[in-house]
Parts: sequence; structure tokens; C-alpha cells
Amino acid sequence: MAHQSRCSEHPHVDADRDLAEAPTVTQLASVRGVIFDLWDTLVDWPHEAMHDLNTQIAAHIGIDLPELHVRLRSTYRISQTGPYERALRALGVPEAHVTEHVEARFAFTRTVLNPRPGVLETLAALRARGIRTGLISMCSEDVVVAWPGTAMAELLDTATFSATTGLVKPEPEIYLATAAALGLTPYECLFVGDGANNELAGAEATGMTAVLIAPADTDPQWLEVRDWQGQRVTTIPEVLELC
Repeated sequence: MAHQSRCSEHPHVDADRDLAEAPTVTQLASVRGVIFDLWDTLVDWPHEAMHDLNTQIAAHIGIDLPELHVRLRSTYRISQTGPYERALRALGVPEAHVTEHVEARFAFTRTVLNPRPGVLETLAALRARGIRTGLISMCSEDVVVAWPGTAMAELLDTATFSATTGLVKPEPEIYLATAAALGLTPYECLFVGDGANNELAGAEATGMTAVLIAPADTDPQWLEVRDWQGQRVTTIPEVLELC
């Protein structure tokens, strides 16, 4: 099983200084960067396949799925900021089954990181316009390892993963680090996401213009954006209309 560094370098950011000294969003003359969330934004979340994986994990721990979901919530940050085997141990997976589940998760992730319709074309169009693009993902280590093998990776200018940086949404550092990696201020960037992890409010707090992506005529799945009053798109290609 391949592993990447768990202490990835990221640009130094001073959240207090950057938030205090930057101009207001309304002073933004033009969009120079677009930063995307991953799951349910660029890629569909694999609900059924994840259910199957979790069922196997619960069986090896000796608990039912509702109890596993409780444990997943309580160990969420552990799973998103370090090696996957550490997360499995925190859930209570017996040591004899840890390697088995790590291998299953890594194989699973390689098969599900498939871009939604129009994603590749949109990323290429943004690049053709000279707009820089990035990714911010709350994810476990398997996504980091699988990401370079996706068609999306070569079309994005930078990617920030919680699993390797230890930075998480909605804390400002993860947004500021990604903007800095693009050579931009947050006030020059759109952030597009489905609203999980309170990510839209987090982006707005740094000065980014947050854009909710959600299907037409449906309520967003996350309570924190049910009353969203900002920009909204139903598909990724619609982002081009905002740039």
C-alpha cells in the first residue's frame, strides 16, 4: 500500500493578519480563482458503497450500524487528519482486521473518484480563461493517495487535503493556505461546495465568495445551508457564469 507524507508543506498563513488587513468582498473587481469542495461537488458521495464498507467494519467490531455511526461522528476529526489505520483503531476495529480494512478502503476510493458530468470541461474552461483553480477536501488518507490518478488532478492548480495538512473546515487556515498556494488573496476567490462541515460560512469568513451547489428544486442536505441566501448553482458548469 502506497503512502504519501502526512506532514505536507503548505504556505504559511497568518489568519488574524489576513482577515484584518484584506478588503471587503464587495471590492473584488474580478474572480481570479475558483476553489472547489470534493464530495457532492466535483464527485458524488458513494452512499451505497460506503454503507457496505461500514457494514463490514461494524461486523468486525461486533456492533450494529447505528452504534458505528455514533463512533464515526465522535472520531471524525481523527479520520480526517491522519492515517486511516489510526481512525480504524479509534473505532475499535480489532488489530487483526485493520490492514484488511485499510486495503479495502484504498481500493474502494480508487473506484469512486469519478468526476460529475461537466466537471472536466469546466476545469479546462477555467484554465483557458486564466482562472486558477484549487481543491479543499475534508478527507481521509485514501483520497490523498488516489487523487493523483484522477483526471481532475492535472486540471487543478493546487489541492489541500485535511488528511495531510491537519487543516480542517471551517477553520480559516485551510482556506487561506489554499488561496496562498494559488498566489491569490481569498477576496479574489470563489469557493464552491455543498455546505458540509459549515464550509460555506468558513469560506465567507476569510473573504471568499461562497457558492452553494445543490440540485434544483430541492433543499440542501445540510441544515447549516438550508436558508442559504448567497450564490447558488445546480451543476458545476454553471460556475462559469459567475466568473
